[in-house]
Amino acid sequence: AAPAPIVVIPPTPRSVRLGGAFWLFSFVAGVAVLIGSFLTRDSHLERLRTVVDQMSPGGGPDAVTTSATIVFWGSLGALLLVILLEAAALAIFSSRRGWSRWLMIPLLAGQVVCMVVASAFLVPDGDAGRYVVMLWGAQLLLALPGRVAVFVPSAGGRRKAARSQSRQGSPARSRADEVGSGLSARPLHRGD
Repeated sequence: AAPAPIVVIPPTPRSVRLGGAFWLFSFVAGVAVLIGSFLTRDSHLERLRTVVDQMSPGGGPDAVTTSATIVFWGSLGALLLVILLEAAALAIFSSRRGWSRWLMIPLLAGQVVCMVVASAFLVPDGDAGRYVVMLWGAQLLLALPGRVAVFVPSAGGRRKAARSQSRQGSPARSRADEVGSGLSARPLHRGD
């Protein structure tokens, strides 16, 4: 009797581990901006009220407040959505799904677009604004090597090795082999 098939999972290449670390630090920088913006939301909303009032003068105070609130929470929500989608793409890639690395390219582009749009609303004046810009810059600079690492040949080889291991892990016995050796007491049917 043949021994039970044991699927050996190859170790994760260093480039993939390093790319995951860069991504993790990128997420931390992005979440730091979101938390900082959330904690200082009152000052952001006050500043946004003046921006909205300048863009559409003559609007009622309730309309200006509502518009400022929508702009603030919409910007924060868009950035959070991009971070969550990137985290999902990283999780999918970590489970050795190669197609997810192509998903990461438009996600990075979407992240840049969200940052450009949100910068008009979430970057305060003064030193606090410089910190937000530095954290966003760090987020992008850390995300880039993380994205590059998933395209390194060893990352693709890791995925292919796992796929070939899973195919080789189960013994290939045909139905005819089982019947011919007397292993199957089940009669052959048309669908077998």
